[in-house]
Amino acid sequence: MSTESMNGLKWGAAALVLLAIGAGGGYWWAHRTPAPTVAATASERKVLYWHDPMAPDKRFDKPGKSPYMDMPLVPVYADEAGAGADVRVNANVAQNLGIRLGKVEKVTLGERLRAVGSVAFDERLLELVQARVEGYVTRLYVRAPLERVHRGQPLAVILAPQWAQAEQEYLALLDARSERAQSLRNAARQRLLVLGLSEAAIQAVEKSRTASAETTIVAPIDGAVTELGLREGAAFMPGTVLFRINGLATVWVNAQVPEAKLAMIPVGSVVAASATAWPAETFSGRVIALLPEVDRETRTITARVAVENPGFRLSPGMFVSIELTKPSDEPRLVVPSEAVITTGERSVVIVATDGGFNVVDVAPGIEQQGRTEILTGLAEGQSIVLSGQFLIDSEASLRSTVNRLDAERNP
Repeated sequence: MSTESMNGLKWGAAALVLLAIGAGGGYWWAHRTPAPTVAATASERKVLYWHDPMAPDKRFDKPGKSPYMDMPLVPVYADEAGAGADVRVNANVAQNLGIRLGKVEKVTLGERLRAVGSVAFDERLLELVQARVEGYVTRLYVRAPLERVHRGQPLAVILAPQWAQAEQEYLALLDARSERAQSLRNAARQRLLVLGLSEAAIQAVEKSRTASAETTIVAPIDGAVTELGLREGAAFMPGTVLFRINGLATVWVNAQVPEAKLAMIPVGSVVAASATAWPAETFSGRVIALLPEVDRETRTITARVAVENPGFRLSPGMFVSIELTKPSDEPRLVVPSEAVITTGERSVVIVATDGGFNVVDVAPGIEQQGRTEILTGLAEGQSIVLSGQFLIDSEASLRSTVNRLDAERNP
């Protein structure tokens, strides 16, 4: 090869090297400026805090791994839309999806206690018809237990020879005029009462002027015969309980009250009672005793309530619910009960902000007439979501998933 050919190849190779260097330098020059711009943009964005999208209510002041999940924390920037809210929903979308809002209010509530109990006879209205002499039953008008009777209604006709003897002694002194004889007559009349004759039976003897060994026994009160101690033709001895009659003008309701609520129902408290047998009626009552015994299994105490029983509508054995409302001393924060979401581990309320929604942990108190007391977590006047919470929760879950994927992609 000639010297000229060799020189030509060398110059060609040098030209190719210079061309490659020039192309690379141009490429480098063309792409060297955007990188600092991106870095500057990222550095200019202000991070408010870091959080775990699965627990957005917990905030951290520095990056790292979440203590709840083995994943990196996600930064929340000041210039992000809705930086103070978890979810943003367009106003038209919110209206179409039926998201309703309400207000946190401060009102005066009455603390309400409800308990269930069973009806029993009022033992204070118990009357015993007892034999004071020996005798026989010649006629029986009430033949079965639990028959209802009225005051003055005949119960039985009994034959007692001792009564006939006492009546004859009284009749012999009935027309006496002397002071001593009148004293004896009053003593004879008193003896008839002690032997068990009623005032009506003695007046009948005075009117007829004849003694009779038979006497009709009548009911002393309105009520039900709870015990029948004799049969027609049977003999009885002094002290025998012939009839046990329980009055029904009032009944007892033995209600089971939780031990923790005992302070709400002191003796003398006025309560309202209702029975499933009479759904349209309310019976008034008053607490007369708190029995000194706590059920070890249910941790309840029996409250004895005396309930008025007009028309004898309540019968022993019926189930009755009682309700007591104790006025509150001061106003309390309340929200509609539908706004409170209970997950089993916590209770939350979704608070509406400017175009966004926050999930706020709350401590609920008593619930009454569709409203729930809020002990902590909210302030008076805040807007809260009453319906559509699950739609917002679905949007929050979707956003949390997207944020977590971004965190995994850019650790």
